[in-house]
Amino acid sequence: MTHRRVVITGLGALTPVGNNAAEFWNGLVEGKSGVRTNDRFDTSEFPTKIAGLIDGYSPEDHFDRKEARRLDPTTQYAVVASDQAIEDSSLDLDSIDKDRVAVMIGTGIGGMKTYYENCIELHERGPRGISPFFVPMMIPDIAAGQVSIKYGFRGPNFCAVSACATGSHNVGLAYDSVRLGTSDIAVAGGADASVVPIGIGGFNAMKALSTRNDSPETASRPFDATRDGFVLGEGAGILVLESLDHAVARGARIYAELVGYGFSGDAYHVSAPDPDGNGVKLAMTNACSMAGISTTDIDHINMHGTSTKLGDAAETKSIKSVFGDHAYNIQCNSTKSMTGHTLGAAGAIESIAALLTTYHDVIPPTINFNEADPECDLNYTFNESVVKEVHYAMNNAFGFGGHNTALIFKKYQS
Repeated sequence: MTHRRVVITGLGALTPVGNNAAEFWNGLVEGKSGVRTNDRFDTSEFPTKIAGLIDGYSPEDHFDRKEARRLDPTTQYAVVASDQAIEDSSLDLDSIDKDRVAVMIGTGIGGMKTYYENCIELHERGPRGISPFFVPMMIPDIAAGQVSIKYGFRGPNFCAVSACATGSHNVGLAYDSVRLGTSDIAVAGGADASVVPIGIGGFNAMKALSTRNDSPETASRPFDATRDGFVLGEGAGILVLESLDHAVARGARIYAELVGYGFSGDAYHVSAPDPDGNGVKLAMTNACSMAGISTTDIDHINMHGTSTKLGDAAETKSIKSVFGDHAYNIQCNSTKSMTGHTLGAAGAIESIAALLTTYHDVIPPTINFNEADPECDLNYTFNESVVKEVHYAMNNAFGFGGHNTALIFKKYQS
């Protein structure tokens, strides 16, 4: 069976660093931090008082009042980023075959704000306090459903849910749908909006979050010896994937080609990384195999790099194991140093960052590096962007439950 080539023709991003893909990219290249003091709720009793927050977003700019009330922020972010990506792709919505447009958009947690608020209503008012829209606002597949309904896309419509690997899993599944011929176009990615009391509180209870409250902008510091946990972020990343033939036929601008993925499981622990990195190594190795390339062809890796002690060291060890001496030639980074960890959106948001390195030949920095960690000794592009030709870029994303993903994007060549 001949597989079709799959290219990226549209991008949408709503992030703490920028409210569309162009702003996001420019913010990354400039080394802009989107982390600030959390003003969404009273944090006086919480150990963590900071978050990666979207700035300047108002639901009223995108939805009427009734619609906004019926969409959890997670779904709002996904719909807004999808609108951006579809507009960016310049698809002619009147001429495309909507039966062959897939939508695969997931979330790592679902409508956390909706769940939290309805639990309070149940406690304070009893069952009559629960909104009739509670279930459809909360469920993790609803973003894909809302985008499908809005645009009339009737192709495959579902989502993968795999915690912080969600965005990448959905992009990979969309890639399969297009390359195998199930669809011609796919709208794919992830979203999360968990900066609510139960979200911050839950991760604080795990002692997973940074408590560097006196310096929000420098709190997320992947690979630095003084890192003390991740910073919770929010946002959405959406990609329009398209068969090469379909894209060329309509004269589309092509950002990059998606050429392979690797999915694997750690089979180790619900939240801690496997210190031997067997699952992560398998994902990266399988991605290179599917792409039909050698490990020495990889020029850049946007690492999962959450700024946790165990995670950053384990991922570094896995990369050295898979890539050998070439690991030190790879320009790595973690854009979570700027956005914080956007959970189910991370894989998609960071895929956008990774594929744009092949389009612009610039690699954004890992900011906030001050002190070297001997366990993290790769080239992480610390503190300043680097101009470098990038032919192949990999994006890693891992999730609680031992879910591992690696996607490989190639500089587009006809």
